[in-house]
Amino acid sequence: MLTISQLAATAGVTVRTVRHYHHVGLLPEPERDASGYRRYSAQAVVDLIRIRTLADAGVPLARIDALLHAQPAEFAAAVTDIDAELQRKIDQLTEHRRRIAELASGEALVLPPEVVANLNRMRSLGVSERAVRIERDVWILMQALEPHSMPQGIRDKTASFDDPGTTRLYLAIGQSLDWDPHDPRVDRLIDDLDAWETEHERDSSRPRNMASQLVFSRIVEASPAWQRILDVLAHRARQRRTAGHDG
Repeated sequence: MLTISQLAATAGVTVRTVRHYHHVGLLPEPERDASGYRRYSAQAVVDLIRIRTLADAGVPLARIDALLHAQPAEFAAAVTDIDAELQRKIDQLTEHRRRIAELASGEALVLPPEVVANLNRMRSLGVSERAVRIERDVWILMQALEPHSMPQGIRDKTASFDDPGTTRLYLAIGQSLDWDPHDPRVDRLIDDLDAWETEHERDSSRPRNMASQLVFSRIVEASPAWQRILDVLAHRARQRRTAGHDG
């Protein structure tokens, strides 16, 4: 007859594991003998080894008791079911690994391939990674709030890379994120951006819907310089519109 420590050592588990199996009803707990100790028989060793083997094979504890008392045909059928469940879990983990791999690649998990290609194009041009991340976040917001505008936005962005002047602006924008709002370079960038907006008939002063408000917030949160840039551009656009109405 064995003590609980001897039982655990013989079966290759811990005393804590034996007690847990008692608690969940997998292994009967013997009564104490006259000296106050619980004594385990050879059958307990056999049962514990079978429980440990099934548990190590991935069988859920809730199913082990039925397997211990199953007839051969029932045991085989139960093992088949358990194997199928394990395969489902493997497939799920495989899918999780695929998605994690996509996460590691950056934007591919949440954005269309065309947007990811444009972000990588910005990187290849030397645009700062910080600016690329802001651009990425802007696209994420647009996709969530204005998905209908995505196709045209993607086409416009892709076409813009064919314009050397626009690509120079991308580089300057990336550099300007860390500038002081009153750095003279900010004023020159404002002039360049204002000229670009005029040439491309863009209007920074038009009322902002929820999507554009969030885009604006994401940009100004990242850079005080860009809060000033956007404010000045909007002011100039309003002035042009007012002058156009007066004319």
